[in-house]
Amino acid sequence: MKKVVLFVSAVTLALGLSACSTQSEKKVAPAVSAKEVKTALVKFYMGLSKKINAKDADLNTYESADTPTPEMKAPASASAAAVAEEVKAYAIPAELKKQKADLQEVLKDFADSYQAKADELKKDKPSLDAANATFAQGEQKLGKIFVDAKMLQPSFSKEVN
Repeated sequence: MKKVVLFVSAVTLALGLSACSTQSEKKVAPAVSAKEVKTALVKFYMGLSKKINAKDADLNTYESADTPTPEMKAPASASAAAVAEEVKAYAIPAELKKQKADLQEVLKDFADSYQAKADELKKDKPSLDAANATFAQGEQKLGKIFVDAKMLQPSFSKEVN
């Protein structure tokens, strides 16, 4: 008799415990720590500058020349267009989910800047002022993201020039 009561109690307990948990419980992703955000931001920043520097040599040569020659324009334009494509394709890390919309704006500004340079360099008398203003706007937005993460504001233009 004791065995039957023990068995019935065990079955009742098992059913009661299984009824308390549901299969439809959603697993909540763990929050990203401030340290993980900072690390991801630094990797994002360094990776982006590395991608740009891999493609912008001819553009930098043109922009740093005291008197750029007409022969420098075509390679500089191609270089700027290649950078624009690299920036458009650059991925934002999953750890930066909260900053994603702001980082997308930054990437758009940078890509637009380089594309504007590519287009301007196809003209007889190119002016890169508007493109440089767009780049500065993106750099300012990137700096705000860093400051919001309690980091020092970087100078992206120094990294890529």
